[in-house]
Amino acid sequence: MSISVYCKNLERYIDVDGGSSLLQIAGALAPELGFTPICARVNNKTEALCFEIYRPKIVEFQDRATGSGPRVYTRSLCMVLYRAVSALLPGTKLRIEHSISHGYYCVLSGFQAVPEDITDKLKAEMRRLVEADMPFEHHQAPTADVLPMLEQEGLGLTAELLRTTRPLYTTYYTLDGVSDSYYGALAPSTGHIDVFDLIPYKGGMLLLPFDPANPAVAAKPICQEKMFEAFTDHLRFNHIVGVDTVGQLNTYVDRRRAADLINVTEALHEKALARISDDITRRYHEGGARIVLIAGPSSSGKTTTTKRLAIQLMTNLLKPQMISLDDYFINRELTPLDETGDYDYESLYALDLQQFNSDFNRILAGEEVELPTYNFELGKRQYKGNKIKLEEGSILLIEGIHGLNPELTSGIDESMKYRVYVSALTTLSIDDHNWVPTTDNRLLRRIIRDHKYRGTSAEETIRRWPSVRRGEEKWIFPFQENADAMFNSSLLFELGVIKDYAENVLRGVPSDSDEYAEAYRLRKFLSYFLPINPALIPSTSLLREFLGGSSFRY
Repeated sequence: MSISVYCKNLERYIDVDGGSSLLQIAGALAPELGFTPICARVNNKTEALCFEIYRPKIVEFQDRATGSGPRVYTRSLCMVLYRAVSALLPGTKLRIEHSISHGYYCVLSGFQAVPEDITDKLKAEMRRLVEADMPFEHHQAPTADVLPMLEQEGLGLTAELLRTTRPLYTTYYTLDGVSDSYYGALAPSTGHIDVFDLIPYKGGMLLLPFDPANPAVAAKPICQEKMFEAFTDHLRFNHIVGVDTVGQLNTYVDRRRAADLINVTEALHEKALARISDDITRRYHEGGARIVLIAGPSSSGKTTTTKRLAIQLMTNLLKPQMISLDDYFINRELTPLDETGDYDYESLYALDLQQFNSDFNRILAGEEVELPTYNFELGKRQYKGNKIKLEEGSILLIEGIHGLNPELTSGIDESMKYRVYVSALTTLSIDDHNWVPTTDNRLLRRIIRDHKYRGTSAEETIRRWPSVRRGEEKWIFPFQENADAMFNSSLLFELGVIKDYAENVLRGVPSDSDEYAEAYRLRKFLSYFLPINPALIPSTSLLREFLGGSSFRY
């Protein structure tokens, strides 16, 4: 039976035999496609190329660098590493913990520090697997049948997750005799995963996929010492409270212990802010730290962090005055444009740098200065009599995405500055081989905030997110290591709290939208979490900035 399929890549209908896989169809279209697909979107849902066509569909093939391709590539690379560890180090557990330094930090059980000869042997075995072009075999079976297999493989954390979420069927993959469960599609075979590196890193290993700017070469690591330390501190906390994975979090919820976890996690935030406040106060009394610059990417919780830090500084007998960098936006018609022709509000040059430096040098010199207020409706800066003058014990808290960029405050003496970087460095893992991306955490926060407070649909927020991420990569992330202190704004429990609200908003993305694939992926991701009652969250929680019900004024 012939089936008509619309191929978006070719912008035309093609006839295929019923039951044909996407891989077979891609092979037949290879001369016209001009690239090697790693996955495809079928009716705006990402599917592995083993997906078979039995009804008319809309299909868009994607390579490793396009759309869902990078995620598929990275998952597949992780399974290649897992197979190599199983082959060369039987009984050794692989844990892939989080992204760092353009790669993924991995640890091996039984090793205080993974030696270079081990990483070299693992890399050679991975190369062998790639050259053999072995298939990632896709399976689906009743969960009750999959659980014993996972336990036998030593994947108890994956089994715990499945026991708490209780799906009827579970998808898993096999590669050269090992089985594992991944929460999305994998490549057709190992031959597609031909660009990578594996190096010793911080006692573990750094798994490096391809460079997004040049998919033909492996990414190069960058220095992120402070970022790594922030991750490590929170991983220690996770281990102490016994919640390293989503399955363990769900077990807490099942046993009605969510309130206990919320209380201790909120206390960790408060303690971290108190520690930063004490350091700022020490610097202040030593003659510096008159300006505290608080920066971070979108939806990292900068505003609430600034407000809570102000309270801590007051308990240290200082007088904080809070200022937003947004008030120094230039008039909208003068704003630089991005590569798509839209206003680039993430650009440093969307701010009036000269006026900012002039105002704050005058303030530091003891003058009274009138500060601007930006009218977002009119797209203009206005002056409404908001004057400021430093008194004895006064300290300025300036919040905005560019706070760590040296060019922002190039005209202000270095000794006067203290820089705080805020980011949601999610340390919760799904299981040993699947982590929670920090960008997903922030995107979900932003979807909720935009819908609740700005009247923006999830579809529009998802559409703009790649532009936001490009701005972060250019204007924020290169300067994060300039921070004097890092504050991790993630909360162990938050995805369980925002689950229901986010899922409802994401359901509003229509299935004929290009953004549906991402909305569907996020809904599937949230399905791994048991819901936590938002009423348990205190009114001072950073999460209230997005959910509402905060005791702070925004």
